[in-house]
Amino acid sequence: MAESLSHKFGQIIGDLLELALEPHLQKFARKHKLYLDKKGIRKARTGKKVTWTDTRGNKHDLDFVLERGGTENKVGIPVAFIESAWRRYTKHSRNKAQEIQSAILPLATKYKSSAPFVGVVLAGDFTNGALTQLKSLGFGVLYFPYETVVKAFSKFGINAAFDEKTAEADFRKKIDSWNKLPNKVDVAKELLK
Repeated sequence: MAESLSHKFGQIIGDLLELALEPHLQKFARKHKLYLDKKGIRKARTGKKVTWTDTRGNKHDLDFVLERGGTENKVGIPVAFIESAWRRYTKHSRNKAQEIQSAILPLATKYKSSAPFVGVVLAGDFTNGALTQLKSLGFGVLYFPYETVVKAFSKFGINAAFDEKTAEADFRKKIDSWNKLPNKVDVAKELLK
């Protein structure tokens, strides 16, 4: 089955969020003598995913975990669990908020002795209800509205705006424009502005 181009473009935006966050988390980790675990190869774990297991044996894949005492070769004590997510339509925002809380809260409970920070970085269209729900559960929430994302891409000549009627050919143009960008980090920096 062929992958939807709208889904593929959404993945690009999700990857952009991670690209924007990583340098700031890395700087924070260095300053506080923590290890930042992120997607990719790490000798201390198998595979490329950042996977943690809760008290019931359920595995949860996360975007970022800050660890005290962690190294490339040793998993440390988690002091922060951070997830990022993009949603274009509010009709999916509550489900995504619940998915994130279902992944992170059992881990925060397991590691409560280290009082881990739980955070989420969201972009796109999320309802006030979804944002309030996460905040009420103790999440730190950083939110980039849809218009902010579109504006960041537009600085580099990419029209990132779309809706349910956007043609596949238009998504192909957006994806091709993104792939031709020589330095994607510049878009991440623009988003953070």
